[in-house]
Amino acid sequence: MARRLLVILSVCLFQFGCTQLGPDFVKPETPAVEDWIGDNPAISRDAVELSDWWTVFNDPILDDLVAEAFEQNLSLQITGLRILEARAQLGIAVGNQYPQVQELNGSASTNSTSENSPNFTPALDDEFSNYQLGFDASWELDFWGRFSRGIESADASLNATFADYDDALVSLAAEVARVYVTIRTLETQLNLARANILLQQESLRIARIRYDNGATTELDVQQAISNLSSTQASVPALTRSLYQAMNSLSILLGKPPGELNLMSSDATAIPIAPARIAAGIPTELLRRRPDVRRAEFQAASQSALIGVAEADLYPSFSLFGSIGLQSSDTGDSDSGDLFDSDSVVYSAGPSFSWKIFNYGRIRNNVRVQDARYQQSLVNYQDTVLRAYQETEDAMIAFSQAQAEAGYREQSATAAFRATEIASIQYREGAVDFQRVIDSERTLVAQQEQWTTARGDIALNLIAVYKALGGGWSLREGQAYISDENRDAMAERTNWDDYLEPAARDVPQ
Repeated sequence: MARRLLVILSVCLFQFGCTQLGPDFVKPETPAVEDWIGDNPAISRDAVELSDWWTVFNDPILDDLVAEAFEQNLSLQITGLRILEARAQLGIAVGNQYPQVQELNGSASTNSTSENSPNFTPALDDEFSNYQLGFDASWELDFWGRFSRGIESADASLNATFADYDDALVSLAAEVARVYVTIRTLETQLNLARANILLQQESLRIARIRYDNGATTELDVQQAISNLSSTQASVPALTRSLYQAMNSLSILLGKPPGELNLMSSDATAIPIAPARIAAGIPTELLRRRPDVRRAEFQAASQSALIGVAEADLYPSFSLFGSIGLQSSDTGDSDSGDLFDSDSVVYSAGPSFSWKIFNYGRIRNNVRVQDARYQQSLVNYQDTVLRAYQETEDAMIAFSQAQAEAGYREQSATAAFRATEIASIQYREGAVDFQRVIDSERTLVAQQEQWTTARGDIALNLIAVYKALGGGWSLREGQAYISDENRDAMAERTNWDDYLEPAARDVPQ
């Protein structure tokens, strides 16, 4: 009769053990943006291909640097390793659906009873051995969906790590391109500074000749020296910034500082951006940006944790069982009787537990998880809005940088011509040396601003592509960790098929 009741109860638990507590995740609503702000002549709404956006600069060196960074960047490797960690966490969550306790145990002991103990019986052996061999199992049934919600949360967390990896790819490509443009801009500024030094050295030479001939006072010479020294002082500052930028690029490539020297390359010009680019439409932005997808998956993961916490409010139901062999060498028995049928012992049955006195801890834990879930929903909405803002800011900066560079070029060209005229007039005695000094200082400033403006065009275009979420699709079909890391982990730990390419991708 007891066995029949046990079978009936077990069937009932299996039949009804499919309730899932907690909310089912629904993607939060966000403002629908149909078009970009204003009529930006530098931006078209045409479909955009972002997988290798850096190739728009037509700079083979930049292309090689980005490819090298994808292979060797250490921060990206760390992000890829987190994917493996998340996969293992998902495996743990899946394993919780099955019997949680499965233990094979055994023991052999020698025992002695004190003859002076109050319960000593002279008719019994005071020394005996005891042998046990058994298997225990306990299975907490997923009656309230605790474990299925745990799987749901772990699966969403895994997807979040994939999105995190994609976001790291987007940032890495943009950072490599940004530092590369900075290096080329600094090199251009250095070349201009050296050219202006030569120009000002010539002005100093002329001032000294005129002073030696008595045509002017020493004031002209000292002004020329001051102006020249100021320009010469910019060279160490620019050189320092240039080497620091190259060190930053070395780290992005996973190399020690000093191993990279772009100054030896033939290409020193600032990468030229196209005058007009395609950006697609705003609604495509939310599908492309990995940080938006990551925020969505994080919210989905937290949503499931509410159900996990709510399950603690209700009783948990389990099935337990134990079967084994036990024998002793007391009386007529010896250790060889362990595997006789008479040595079999077993117990089995259902059980339940209910945390009824928890002083509000469980209920407040549900509130904690719910508050975190609401935070993740608001974070998703905030991420979407910031995505729109970053894209709009980068687009307007790109178009305005183009307009600014045009004016800066005219100003620098005019300043150069003014310097030539002032130098000629000074040699002829038509103007004083102050006019030469003023024109040379203006030339230095205008050339520097023009160079900066040209660099800003490229930098703002990089910001546009980063804001659009470009670059992450390059990882499709590629490994998330290096061969070196994979081999080291495989040698150290049994990863089964977790490290195999076929086991990497998950639906996005």
